[in-house]
Amino acid sequence: FAGYISQVLKNYTDHACDGEYVSLRCPHRTTISIQSSFYGRIVPSHQMCPSRYPRSYATLIKEDVACSVGTSLQKMLDECQDRRSCQFLVNSRLFGADPCPGTGKYLIVWYKCRPNEYKSKVACEDDKLRLSCKKSMVIAIYSAIFGRTQGGSPECPYQTLGMPMIECQSATALQLMIKRCHGKRSCSIYANTYEFGDPCYPGIRKHLNVIYTC
Repeated sequence: FAGYISQVLKNYTDHACDGEYVSLRCPHRTTISIQSSFYGRIVPSHQMCPSRYPRSYATLIKEDVACSVGTSLQKMLDECQDRRSCQFLVNSRLFGADPCPGTGKYLIVWYKCRPNEYKSKVACEDDKLRLSCKKSMVIAIYSAIFGRTQGGSPECPYQTLGMPMIECQSATALQLMIKRCHGKRSCSIYANTYEFGDPCYPGIRKHLNVIYTC
């Protein structure tokens, strides 16, 4: 159980240079959840993915170290999201127009492994959130957000009287939920600023959203 949970909670990072295969894989009963992705080059080739051109040619072309594409996240979602594993060859044709021809690029992917069976619970600000599992099963927290998200929460409609529609989230919500609930059969916590601090402007209504499995 402990090993499985540590794999589920872990943030995975994988990278591949142009011409290499990127391979993402998650443990049994979990699937890939893409968090972020980058394709391009922002560090020189002597630090990452050395140029495959002969040295004489490489010195003639100026390497672009401010090069990225905006389609890499969507491409990774299309290829890998909600699958147990995925693998493909990295090259600029995958991502549309080449943002910097002649410069060797690389792909970096950040992902987590999400349990196939998971539950989601929401508590509005100042309400109590209760989690529980059946007998002989315990709680495994996957993610926790306390604050305000762009889309909001249907369970806790925001009153936007002159308030800007901004995102603000507690940086410690996940650690706090793990400490309070992880490995227990049941637990409860108030969705308030006393527990989580206030990541938003004063007066902005917040909510707590926890994803967990038993």
